[in-house]
Amino acid sequence: MINKSRIEKRLHVKRRIQKKIRGTTEMPRLTVYRSLHHIYAQIVDDSTSKTIVTASTLSPDLREEVKSLKGKKAVAKRVGMQVAKKALEKNVKQVVFDRNGYLYHGVVKSLADGAREAGLKC
Repeated sequence: MINKSRIEKRLHVKRRIQKKIRGTTEMPRLTVYRSLHHIYAQIVDDSTSKTIVTASTLSPDLREEVKSLKGKKAVAKRVGMQVAKKALEKNVKQVVFDRNGYLYHGVVKSLADGAREAGLKC
């Protein structure tokens, strides 16, 4: 029996999720990527293969604000609010949430909650 690494397991779940979740022009996909120090969110229209909106802890408009926040969950919530604000400016009101193989817990859940709190339906 071969033991899979943590990354291989996440990628397996990610591929299984991608079979079910697709972003359309009417309802694009909000995808999340988290690294050890940063969190990234982007809204993608899979029918045209275009990224509509992106936000992360490395974005110039969020970088200074994130430094004052305590904890990764608060930072993720702020990134979610930022991506929702940008999406609403581009007239995107509803998205499909793609957790990208991560558990819907912790910073991933906080990002989704921040996006909902800012007015995005996901």
